[in-house]
Amino acid sequence: MYDSLVYIGYFLSFINLVLYIKSYSSQDKTFNVFTLYLGIVFCIQMISSIYVYFSVNNLFLSHFYFVGQLVILSFFYYLLLKTIMQKRFLKFAFVLGILALSIHYFLDPSQFFKFNLFEIAVTSLLVVVFAMMHLYNMLVEEKEFYYVTVGIIIYLLGSTVLFFVGNLTVGLSSEFKFLTWTLNAVLIIVYQLFILFEYRKSFTKVGSKNKLY
Repeated sequence: MYDSLVYIGYFLSFINLVLYIKSYSSQDKTFNVFTLYLGIVFCIQMISSIYVYFSVNNLFLSHFYFVGQLVILSFFYYLLLKTIMQKRFLKFAFVLGILALSIHYFLDPSQFFKFNLFEIAVTSLLVVVFAMMHLYNMLVEEKEFYYVTVGIIIYLLGSTVLFFVGNLTVGLSSEFKFLTWTLNAVLIIVYQLFILFEYRKSFTKVGSKNKLY
């Protein structure tokens, strides 16, 4: 069942990447930055799968995934945020997060070869904060990337909790630990469906004519 969920997630990720690339030239910088994010995530997923197939340790790829996600989505929300104060806060929080991670790895380089919960917490929660700032703005402003933002918040909060729970249950049965990875695969599918729905509602002629907001 887990493998099937993973492949469904990969399939949806590929479909979303193709759709967003198809509209790349006709959209603005914000759209293009998010498309770049989809492309990098998909590439890391594929490389990770190849490593698994050949029974090669792929944990180091998680650092490229989480840090890359922080960098690209921070820029994505920097473009979306409207006020100077919000943009300054985002830049300050981003620099502080990168500095904290740099010091963390400088003090303990061995963490680069492990599944780093500190890195997951810092990178994921910062993006969630930026996403919630944009979500708050959309209460009174035009709803740009509304469904993507909701999907990001649900996915990152959910996956962060699951990773920490999985780490706390390391001494329990393998079946229980496997459940956390299965639930994470479900979260990825839900997230990709939000991205797909965003494209359908905001970036197609039919969806644009039938917006509910």
